[in-house]
Amino acid sequence: MKIITTADGSHSLLNESMQETYHSVHGAIQESMHVFIQSGLQCWLASNKIGSLRIFEVGFGTGLNTWLTFQHAQHVNCNVDYVSVEAFPLSEDIWSVLNYAEPTRRDEFFNLHRLPWNTEHQVDAQFRLKKISARLPDVELDEASFDVIFFDAFAPGKQPEMWSLSILQKVEHAMKPGAVLVTYCAKGQVKRDLRSLQMIVETLPGPPGKKEMIRATKI
Repeated sequence: MKIITTADGSHSLLNESMQETYHSVHGAIQESMHVFIQSGLQCWLASNKIGSLRIFEVGFGTGLNTWLTFQHAQHVNCNVDYVSVEAFPLSEDIWSVLNYAEPTRRDEFFNLHRLPWNTEHQVDAQFRLKKISARLPDVELDEASFDVIFFDAFAPGKQPEMWSLSILQKVEHAMKPGAVLVTYCAKGQVKRDLRSLQMIVETLPGPPGKKEMIRATKI
């Protein structure tokens, strides 16, 4: 695992065995902000005037999406119950050098990584976190239990099993009516599979360096 610096100055990781990065080389933070916070979290909040929601993330990875959501929850004063699954948690010698947090907030970012896995934690008054160390096929998800899905697995060309119809169906089953799923991926087969699950699929402008992304809404 190699730490790299992306175009916006923020870190990503290169999995050298897969030759795949955890985030866009065009900017890790700006990609996560565009795809997951703006197109996912903010979109849902704009359409649902309530002060709480549940998020399920496929791929905790570097913790960047969790960290940005934690900050956004504080900024907009909403309560977030965040569940993230990760098959291969990073070691401390890697996550402890990532530059996502300002110096005055690094301990808060580190705390998200240090919290024990497979247990719910009340991080602060507005943010609850449960990290699940497991493969997604082995995780039980309750029906209609999440408002927003962050689908952040490795690309279909590198990890095709994570984009199978059965996996997408499992995630769709866990979405509430009106819930949204967002992903950086814009592959045609993924769109067709999501539509086959009776979801409304939008092709949105992607983050810098990527033409398109997907947002799918459960009817």
